[in-house]
Amino acid sequence: MLTQFAVTNAKPKAKPYKLTDGLGLHLLTLPAGTKLWRFRYRFNGKENTLGFGAFPEVPLADARTQRDEARRLLAKGLDPSQHKKAEKIAAAVAASNTFGAIAVERLKKSEDEGAALATLKKNKWLLDDLASPLANRPITEITPAEVLMLLQKIERTGRRETAHRLREVIGSVFRLAIVTMRAETDPTAPLKGALLRPQVTHRAAITEEKALGALWANLAEYDGWPTLRAAIQFLALTMTRPIETRLMRKPEVDLQKAVWSIPAGRMKMRLPHEVPLSRQALAVLEGVWDLTGGELVFPSIRSTLKPLSENAMNSALRRMGYTKAEMTAHGFRSSASTILNERGFNPDVIEAALAHQDENEVRRAYNRAQFWPQRVELLQAWADLLDEFQGVKPRLRIVA
Repeated sequence: MLTQFAVTNAKPKAKPYKLTDGLGLHLLTLPAGTKLWRFRYRFNGKENTLGFGAFPEVPLADARTQRDEARRLLAKGLDPSQHKKAEKIAAAVAASNTFGAIAVERLKKSEDEGAALATLKKNKWLLDDLASPLANRPITEITPAEVLMLLQKIERTGRRETAHRLREVIGSVFRLAIVTMRAETDPTAPLKGALLRPQVTHRAAITEEKALGALWANLAEYDGWPTLRAAIQFLALTMTRPIETRLMRKPEVDLQKAVWSIPAGRMKMRLPHEVPLSRQALAVLEGVWDLTGGELVFPSIRSTLKPLSENAMNSALRRMGYTKAEMTAHGFRSSASTILNERGFNPDVIEAALAHQDENEVRRAYNRAQFWPQRVELLQAWADLLDEFQGVKPRLRIVA
């Protein structure tokens, strides 16, 4: 067996020569002075040689450890050379399969699946900016502790909701890696419950009937842009979300059947949603339908090719004297939900009208079909109530 002294003092000669250590391991000394560790073995009747690196970078003890590991592989019927090649390939694949590369794939997949533009922008910001410390890391090497440190750093700034959202988006990247055979585990899974709960901020809404009636009357007298006034009225009458109304297009509306079909891409739950239109909602549409020649029902003040901005409705409410602590555009949904529930309307029908999706797929499909007649009645009753609140006697009251 070789000694450290013998290996260190091996001098180069005119031709390469070997110093044997035993069990197949030897040191090959080249004329240039390079000393290489080699392991000779037989596999399937053929002689092979496996390199373990150069001395002194690989000391004698490490060379023997590698030799012993190679012998263990042989005992299991594995070729050490092929095993080493496979490990190199796996390392190269791991290095190329970084979190950042798979994150790009995840964003592209979401885009191809029709995710909303706002969602894509938010997720891109989360992955590109907040998750940037993970970008160049091989995805198989990222640990739960590493992700937790990143999330807690954001949490300490007070952005609890952002930390929770980031955990969810990071998890989606790992789930894509798992189903494409580039990772085996999702390090965000053990972190459930590790973060502080987000502080819920409810959108301001008027839920008292007389106060809402006053707002409805004020809105009818609002002398701002007609399309903007109509958009707020239509939003309230249909119990929809501001983004769903702002981006509404004429081809989505069947005036004869009094139905508005919202495509899945604009819905929060990414499922298509049909809205029955009350007489009042149809009257609002009639008033603005021919104001513009484009497809948008409620275009921007500046361009008929662009929809109303995100803040247009809230800005109108502010000009009418309602602060952000009193009422928001999104708050009309809460107004409708609270008042209709208090008046004893079927809660399931109200939830269906608000497009709150049941987690049970079968129940969701059943409710969508089962509650359509009740939703038609509910939306008409809600429109009549709004007229009643401001003192306008409705032509017909439908009792649910």
